[in-house]
Amino acid sequence: MNRRVRSRTTVCAAGALALLAAVTGCTSGGDSGAASAALVPASGSPTSGSPTSAAPSRSAGPSPTASPAGGAPAAGDAAAWAKWHLTPLPPAPPAPADKPVKLARTGPVPVFSEVKTPDKVVFVTIDDGAEKDPRFVEMLTDLKVPVSMFLTRDIVKDDYGYFKRLQALGNHVHNHTVDHAQMSKVPPEKQKSEICDAQAALTQQYGTPPLLFRPPYGDGANTPALNTAVQQCGPRAVVLWRESMQIHDMQYQAADKKLRAGDIVLAHFRGPKDLKGETMTQMFGELLARIQEQGFAVARLEDYIEAPAA
Repeated sequence: MNRRVRSRTTVCAAGALALLAAVTGCTSGGDSGAASAALVPASGSPTSGSPTSAAPSRSAGPSPTASPAGGAPAAGDAAAWAKWHLTPLPPAPPAPADKPVKLARTGPVPVFSEVKTPDKVVFVTIDDGAEKDPRFVEMLTDLKVPVSMFLTRDIVKDDYGYFKRLQALGNHVHNHTVDHAQMSKVPPEKQKSEICDAQAALTQQYGTPPLLFRPPYGDGANTPALNTAVQQCGPRAVVLWRESMQIHDMQYQAADKKLRAGDIVLAHFRGPKDLKGETMTQMFGELLARIQEQGFAVARLEDYIEAPAA
């Protein structure tokens, strides 16, 4: 394999957040992905690192977020991976029939940064939408790696069509506000407009209301004001993360710097300007290499979530 092996640098939690803010603009020292537990019910204002608990449950039923073709994402073939100078990931297992995350139609929304599952899988999420590299569409077409997209309306509105190409591969679109506001720094009415206006635009463009919401920087995720705004606008969960991909390496919230089953990984639509000359496909290739080194598959996040009945 021709992939460059890069040295890893141990970074403290505060330094990791500072680096992410500087490079990607998607973490802050306020209420980051590090502040959320696996499945934290947002019925109040849970504190950082509070114990995990199950999401609200409801009667079983079909999940409208299941993969378009059904079953597990395809693994892609060895030649396709070799084209991108990568070693294939293990294939993802079939989507679980009993979804570990069950979302309610009404009431407070859960906040989570990982999914409780015995499957050796992680979930890749990509934020914002600044970089619209056609080679990245080619890469996902070849490798068949599922991602979940959290799009910021004012960042993607100049080319909604780019993300429709990624959506056509089976990747879901979710809500990441209108203009990337730091939610805890704006009043409740602004929080609501940030979420509701983005929800309306993304629904119109992509045909399905976003099921999930991610606040910029993870800020305010566990506050009652944000939870109320999310409820009013339509998403049914707030999704954070356990790892974040930097330019060449991942930053881990776990002290042992290892992936765990069900972890949600954060990346961004970024290009050479923000990645110090690295392309989107190079960054994503290195993200996949970090996952492959630890023997994990990438599964589709929405395949592990039971959406509310219509």
